[in-house]
Amino acid sequence: MSEKRPPLTVLSEDEQAFKEAVRAFAEGEILPRRSKMDEEAKMDPQLVGQFFEMGLMGIETPEEYGGAGGSFTMACLAVEELGRVDGSCSVLVDVQNTLVTNALLKWANQDQKKKYLPKMASDTVGAYALSESGSGSDAFALKLKAEEKGDKFILNGHKLWITNANEAGLFLVFANVKPEDGYKGITAFLVEKGMPGFQVGKKEDKLGIRASSTCELMFENCEVPKENIIGELGKGYKIAIETLNEGRIGIGAQMLGIAQGAFEATVNYVKTREQFGKAIGQFQGVQFQIAEMRTQLETARLLVYNACRLKDAGHPFVEEAAIAKLASSRAAEKIASMTIDLFGGNGFTREYPAEKFWRDAKIGQIYEGTSNMQLQTIAKMELS
Repeated sequence: MSEKRPPLTVLSEDEQAFKEAVRAFAEGEILPRRSKMDEEAKMDPQLVGQFFEMGLMGIETPEEYGGAGGSFTMACLAVEELGRVDGSCSVLVDVQNTLVTNALLKWANQDQKKKYLPKMASDTVGAYALSESGSGSDAFALKLKAEEKGDKFILNGHKLWITNANEAGLFLVFANVKPEDGYKGITAFLVEKGMPGFQVGKKEDKLGIRASSTCELMFENCEVPKENIIGELGKGYKIAIETLNEGRIGIGAQMLGIAQGAFEATVNYVKTREQFGKAIGQFQGVQFQIAEMRTQLETARLLVYNACRLKDAGHPFVEEAAIAKLASSRAAEKIASMTIDLFGGNGFTREYPAEKFWRDAKIGQIYEGTSNMQLQTIAKMELS
């Protein structure tokens, strides 16, 4: 018999108030900047400062370290509401909370927590550096090497497609200390911006989430103190797997937010766009499409919220996280595509938000585990 799951509940008063506060902030501060940031492919640095002021960069961080002392669910609610307005802002906050901070909370020692958690809650952006040119879905085919030398490790190699790289002051970097041992040699390091031999490279020119910085990282005899190893030597693969399992729920929340934003824009548009003497929302063909969009949206929401609740309750959630990410990323792309269809010619222009929602949604089926990898995870869990 499968383990009994706690029932999915509606949001508490505190969660709903928090969600509404983030929505108001996103509409008031991000929306006026959205088009410019997308066109220039650059995050407004003032916004990043406001994320910290709002307490959005350390949602789960305990109050003793300067954080909000909130839940994983609250972190995902913030990611959702930011995604409803702008996917780039959403993923910046997501990586900060569901990947880097989560890894520190679970794996860092007390000295590391005291040193880094207050910074990440107040003024330091974090980045998660796992991917390389030859290690995407095969995440552990790492070429970045770490060689022990006295009280330091010397890192040499490259990372690619690293989110938040331009804004980050702290990088969770995975390197191999014993390449001959394969994944058992992978170790996680905390690398600070400005460490000798470490440099952030070019920013990718992307289809969507353009204001989010996605960059190459270069390590050339980069010196990292031994005390900056997070977790145990050779246990980096475990940190990477478990952190990504949590991070997938965050991406699910981002996709949910994008889908919500696209859906709301569509409903507003079909109520006002007239053809043949009446609003197109009065035509049954359009109404059926709206109903399909709404159904996909709510299905994704229930799956994402359920995965959040399981994680917060300490229950197993790996399969549910994979299901949530798979379903929400598919829903976001489909809903955003239907948004363009219903906007017609206007949907194909940049004067309207439809095409941006679609561009931002596409990445959901690729990063933090492709849809095929989610299918593989789900199948393995069911057949094991």
